[in-house]
Amino acid sequence: MTTTRRLFGALAAGAALAALAPVTPASAAPRHRRLLAHDDFRHGLGQWSVELEQGGTVAARDGLLEVDVPAGATIWFRRRLEGPYVLEYTATPVSAGGPDDRVSDLNNFWNATDVRSPGDLFATPRHGALAEYDYLTTYYAGYGANYNTTTRLRRYVGEPGVRPLVYDYTEPLLVANEPNHVRIVSDGPVVRWWNNGRLVFDYTDPQPYTGGHFAFRTTWSHFLISDFRVWGSSRQRP
Repeated sequence: MTTTRRLFGALAAGAALAALAPVTPASAAPRHRRLLAHDDFRHGLGQWSVELEQGGTVAARDGLLEVDVPAGATIWFRRRLEGPYVLEYTATPVSAGGPDDRVSDLNNFWNATDVRSPGDLFATPRHGALAEYDYLTTYYAGYGANYNTTTRLRRYVGEPGVRPLVYDYTEPLLVANEPNHVRIVSDGPVVRWWNNGRLVFDYTDPQPYTGGHFAFRTTWSHFLISDFRVWGSSRQRP
């Protein structure tokens, strides 16, 4: 609990840092925006579906989603999202001596559809192993993956063994116990992924995925996540 309290303070500091970051048209939520969805992580996991490869802890309480897992974990937001939208959250990699405190793999799926059940992502069972997600059409960000040595964007096409790589970087990477304020922009062909005010991925997709499901994804790691929000245009229908 002491570790959690200390890292919650770090989360607050990270939110303040993000608030100070310069706001540009590409990084900001829609100008005429409305809140489409949110979770303050004080009322359990009712809005989420959890897929675990080898067990572990995924719990929402006291304003934090804690993900403490020894292998693959995917935590899906149950509601399908349609663009344009801006999705935001803050995630802190925990390094406090625990068995899963490997600072690595702050990852996301978004605009995901499973080609085996395109009308219902959750009609097809999955169990957390990464290869099971090859059947998705989706964007996939792997920030600080591979033991915190790579940061990549992929565009999955729904074919086993095929994970097309869009960008492959060796930085930026995760820093132990420091918060990451993530902002994902999905606006037609425009795909952007920000961290702490820095534009990490900026991709224009000629055949865009404009709607689908979002997930937190990691493997053998320990994260504290807070302040999940999705913003859309006020001109959109509910």
